Amino acid sequence: MEIKPFKAFRFDAGVVGDVGSCIAPPYDCVSPAQQRRLYKKSKYNIVRIIKGKTTPADNAENNQYTRAADYLDTWIKKGVLKQDPVEAIYAYVQDFELANPAQRLCRTVPEGQTDIKLKSRSFQRFSFIALGRIEELGKTVRDHENTFDGPIIDRLNLIEATGAKFGLPFMLYEDDQNIAEKIIENVVDSRPLIDFLDEQDVRHRLFAITAKDDIEAISKMMKDKSCIIADGHHRYQTALRYLKKTSNPSAQYQMIAFANTRHEGLMVLATHRLIGNLKNFDLRKLLTCIEEDFEVTKFEFGSPHAKTEAKRKMLAQMKAEHNQDKNVFGVYGGNGSFYVAVLKNKQAMDSAAHERNHTWCLLDVAVLHKLVLEKLLGIDEKKLANGSSVEYIKGTGSAVDEAIAKVDGRGKQVALFMNPIKLQQLKTITDAGEKMPQKSTYFYPKIYTGLTINKL
Repeated sequence: MEIKPFKAFRFDAGVVGDVGSCIAPPYDCVSPAQQRRLYKKSKYNIVRIIKGKTTPADNAENNQYTRAADYLDTWIKKGVLKQDPVEAIYAYVQDFELANPAQRLCRTVPEGQTDIKLKSRSFQRFSFIALGRIEELGKTVRDHENTFDGPIIDRLNLIEATGAKFGLPFMLYEDDQNIAEKIIENVVDSRPLIDFLDEQDVRHRLFAITAKDDIEAISKMMKDKSCIIADGHHRYQTALRYLKKTSNPSAQYQMIAFANTRHEGLMVLATHRLIGNLKNFDLRKLLTCIEEDFEVTKFEFGSPHAKTEAKRKMLAQMKAEHNQDKNVFGVYGGNGSFYVAVLKNKQAMDSAAHERNHTWCLLDVAVLHKLVLEKLLGIDEKKLANGSSVEYIKGTGSAVDEAIAKVDGRGKQVALFMNPIKLQQLKTITDAGEKMPQKSTYFYPKIYTGLTINKL
């Protein structure tokens, strides 16, 4: 992929004070409650632009997009946002902790070891932000998720109103020489442009790479690389659509965060499923039906301590089976037991997903969606899209316990626990031109918005 440095617009600490109070998660991760918190955090928080509040009085002349444009213009005029004087590639360093190191991308538990330690470990992820030349999806840029018109139209309205790009698609490339990582390691000892802690205690730091030799080295390294969109599919599709609509030559490039698949700080976490609002749901019947295609192991408990141990055993077996490339998921229905289901009837996917690529059928999440959600619970792709029956729980921190609590409190009927996708599976799926089921990957931590802004 062709990349190049650029002069980003960034928040000026001399005007805004704490720059970290002006940064926000990606627009599609901001809940209404978090939107309100970000509004209160600073009158200059980027959420006012990327996901501004709407009002019943909004019309064609006054709406969230026109207000976003006003904010951007005003902030630039007042010096809230200033453009860097020299072109740079921006090193983006994120320091974070994970409660479960066994969820690391491309990491497997040693043979014979099934115990999962839940102690926190510290990690650091390197990425760099540059302008990437926009390519049609295919050889150079590959995607793994379906996109929808609604979010694309929303982002397109924002670009057309503001003439700027704010969000960062997150792309993966492979470089066994770690060229960018070595350059980033050299700059992290310098004073960061931005340094703040988010609500999940992830530390975000931004550094400018301005040395000509370093920029040339990264650009040369990327020239023959193909990339996989890890996160931000709608942002990239919006850039493609905007390029086709406009005559602005600057639209040929998209501001992107790039990470090396060989970097040890690259993590993918599981996304669990909580099922609810199903009429005539019967857990006993569901478990009996699951046993037709799956080998089911039961972990009973009769006390809080035993419940913790049963949960640990479930997660440990799930990980062990996953490391042996078996299709597996966990089940909890609030009946005094945890369960692990391992696919024994491989032919079941041949009939349930005969139109799909063989590689797609080997995904745990594909097996769960086809053989359990769709076949046994009647939750097809249309029902998944409306979101009334399935809630997705991102596998950070106490996610498993939160899911269990919702089932115990009768807010949900059953929890289905997943292992994270393996990187090789992601590569194979994208190489085959397939798309993964909804919410298959969760790269952690998220790439934040407002670190750099690209005015077209």
